Amino acid sequence: MQAKLKAVVIGVGAMGRNHARVYAEIQDVTLVAVSDTDQERADSIATQYNVSAYSDYKKMISEEKPDVVTIAVPTPLHLEVATYVMEQGCHVLLEKPIAQSIEDGQKLIEAAEKSGVIMTVGHIERFNPAVQQLKERLQKNELGVLHYIEARRQGPYPSRMSDIGVIIDLAVHDLDILSFVTGKKIDRLYAETKQCVSEDSDDILSGVAHLEGGIVGSLNINWVTPTKIRELYVTGEAGTFHVNYITQDLTFFENEKGDPSTSWEAMGNLRGVSEGNMIRYKVRKEEPLKAEVNAFLGAVREGGEPPVKGSCALEALRLAGMLVESGQNCSVIKIT
Repeated sequence: MQAKLKAVVIGVGAMGRNHARVYAEIQDVTLVAVSDTDQERADSIATQYNVSAYSDYKKMISEEKPDVVTIAVPTPLHLEVATYVMEQGCHVLLEKPIAQSIEDGQKLIEAAEKSGVIMTVGHIERFNPAVQQLKERLQKNELGVLHYIEARRQGPYPSRMSDIGVIIDLAVHDLDILSFVTGKKIDRLYAETKQCVSEDSDDILSGVAHLEGGIVGSLNINWVTPTKIRELYVTGEAGTFHVNYITQDLTFFENEKGDPSTSWEAMGNLRGVSEGNMIRYKVRKEEPLKAEVNAFLGAVREGGEPPVKGSCALEALRLAGMLVESGQNCSVIKIT
């Protein structure tokens, strides 16, 4: 029987504490310790899972000698913390975004290669079962030619302290998902942004992302909507797929085949689009974070590719940075 992997979590705030919970729930990995600069918080999580608590992550790595490490610290600390951990021979699941800058992200990719470890980045939305099924159906060409894809990611301002704006924190998910589900690269970007709540960065984005093949992408993302919305729409020749990330539902709105039969002459003059059946597909529900962690652990055991490569995470960060620039300069950015 293969020995259990030893896991630790660095940073047990809003996201890190969930990583600790998931490691504790998975049978073939053992959570052995957590660390946080807030010792009281580290103690609280450690007590909950009967593991050791540290305020110094370097001491934890030295004493516990883990196989896998989740790093969920503020983005500006990613380069320092992840580089050290990988140099100790540990495999890393690094929460998104990969780094504070493109330069730092590239250094992390190089550090992983030099250390011979797996580094994956926490683009968790890829692991939502509804998104996974959507991608499979698009690969089977069930929509035909794709026309339009819209991402809506909206909600209240986060209670956690944010070290980055809504584009880098949230839009980075959707920039990754647009390419992930369509298999197409983004080649042009434009953004309108606004600061309503934050004094330092954007908290509203209305953006356009043009993809290869003429697909028009729309990004409607903010921290000022008093209800949480997480949705994706993909429209093509055959109709529209709708993903609700929160409920993990995938629904298909059919473009009815053939000419619509109607006595209303004006409606009869419409060509190409008519309302057909609505189908809600069966989706096997699963916590995306647990699926992400299991994919990471599987790659570590089998020596496979990272579930989300550093290069993919770096590209999402690069595109997010371009959206920030576009919003500041009111400019269309062509991507080479």
